[in-house]
Amino acid sequence: MTTLALGPQWLDPDYLIDTFGLLGVLAIVFAESGLLIGFFLPGDSLLFTTGLLVTTDVIKQDLWLVCVAVAVAAVLGDQAGYLFGRKVGPSLFRRPDSRLFKQENVEKAHEFFEKHGPKSLILARFVPIVRTFTPIIAGVSRMNYRSFIIFNVIGGVLWGTGVTLLGSALGKVDFVHQHIELMLIAIVLLSVIPIVIEYLRARGKAKKEAAAQPEPEGPAAGSASQGPRGRHAKR
Repeated sequence: MTTLALGPQWLDPDYLIDTFGLLGVLAIVFAESGLLIGFFLPGDSLLFTTGLLVTTDVIKQDLWLVCVAVAVAAVLGDQAGYLFGRKVGPSLFRRPDSRLFKQENVEKAHEFFEKHGPKSLILARFVPIVRTFTPIIAGVSRMNYRSFIIFNVIGGVLWGTGVTLLGSALGKVDFVHQHIELMLIAIVLLSVIPIVIEYLRARGKAKKEAAAQPEPEGPAAGSASQGPRGRHAKR
């Protein structure tokens, strides 16, 4: 295995798995799924690497057991996020920015949740950063708990097992073995694409709204335009 050439070493999936093993993977999946401090963790590339290492026998666990464990960690992570959101409530939107907390991430997740409704718990799983904050927003919004559990389980299983199985399947391909670092970089970039698309879409929407607003007419301009008429009327 090679070291992923993106970001610090402690965010490199290979390093994390080698250092903390499968339990470390599960802890990271749990944190990224619903804890405020977990938004920066490499969930997608970590699961892909985990599946790949299971196939190559670096991780000495059955693939089905790893998939079940990852899905459970993802579901429990969202559960923790939901309960945190219910407890914190609207005060989350008044929390000041810090090094690990940005208000814009909360607002982005809130817009995502409002746009897609309960199914956002499934869609958000595949969008970095948004997947961390969406279950928290669901708790803040006091989403029906039964509906939350259903969509949480579906999303956790699809994301947790899906990305892990993808890594396992591609791990059997010779090209992947020869270009592991390239594949990990590709996974990271693919994870970022939805964020870039959403950013460009929001930026374009803001520009259109700004262009659609009429320019306010100042009192000076109004008096200047009416000045000559006033003088003419007096004559």
